[in-house]
Amino acid sequence: MSAAFVTAPLVTPPPTTGGTPVQAVSSPGLTRPDSPTPTPPDDPSGPRELTLDGGNGVRLSGLLAEPGAGRAPRAVVLALHGSGMRAGYFDNRARPGLSLLELGSRLGCTVLALDRPGYGASAAVLPDGQDLAGQTATLGAALADFAGRWPVGAGFFLLAHSGGGRLALSTAAADALPAPLIGLDLSGLGSAFAVTPDQLPGAGAPGAWRRHWGQLRLYPPEAFREGQRLVAPVPATEAGETLAWPRMYPELAARVRVPVRFTFAEQEQWWRTDEEAVRALLAPLAAPRAVVDRLPDAGHNISLGWAARTYHLRALAFLEECLLAHAAAPPTRPRAD
Repeated sequence: MSAAFVTAPLVTPPPTTGGTPVQAVSSPGLTRPDSPTPTPPDDPSGPRELTLDGGNGVRLSGLLAEPGAGRAPRAVVLALHGSGMRAGYFDNRARPGLSLLELGSRLGCTVLALDRPGYGASAAVLPDGQDLAGQTATLGAALADFAGRWPVGAGFFLLAHSGGGRLALSTAAADALPAPLIGLDLSGLGSAFAVTPDQLPGAGAPGAWRRHWGQLRLYPPEAFREGQRLVAPVPATEAGETLAWPRMYPELAARVRVPVRFTFAEQEQWWRTDEEAVRALLAPLAAPRAVVDRLPDAGHNISLGWAARTYHLRALAFLEECLLAHAAAPPTRPRAD
């Protein structure tokens, strides 16, 4: 959960007022009296943990939620977190209904949220992480392992936040998944920075707290407390590629041949979202369809906020559109390149 690079740690205290920290748990506007109580952390109906073989001695950890009652999945939603986070970013339990894993599985999909290479179970083996090409190869091997053990329905739908979006686009460009790729849904990722290079987060420099979060009212108070379990160091190799992303993007985008949807939060502050920047973002794509959505009442960390359910419903609706187009499309010939 980053700006395509590094996420400010959730344990970073909110900005101060008059030298006294503003406590998110008691700030006006954050609590909603009509909201149900949070789901207990040991809820047995929640997703389960798993690890996958990423090759070369690397194992990727993650969370898995499947449709109930022995139902075959319509597709697999592969969720990829941003830099400085973990797979649990997509399992928001601050309030019922905010978890992508819970919602997606209830709607008939398998949802697989993975710790990217350099995070979770692979951190000890990959202390510096991997560059984007290396992450792409490792993820491909892990998904081959997954497809050999679980049904994948119509194929994979990649849903990624910020830094995870770089890996999603690279994976789509490589076109080497063990099952059809249905589409991409990316949030918090653009191609033109809205900040100067010295303001960008990096290894050991989380970046301005407000740029990651926006206004505190956009998040349930529990989000800041529950989120402490999600924070992880950003691998140095991954952080080092940050400045190269605007140059890398056009080449990758030119090889993406599935529908793509970009979402920018109302208070997105890392990426330019003006009309000129959006045109430049869409222009290189070879996708048959590319759309840009704007989400009100949301900050960069969309899936941890009140707007999480709204975003997840829109993303899963886009999956439905992609499934419909996929089913209606004629067979394609192998790519020449």
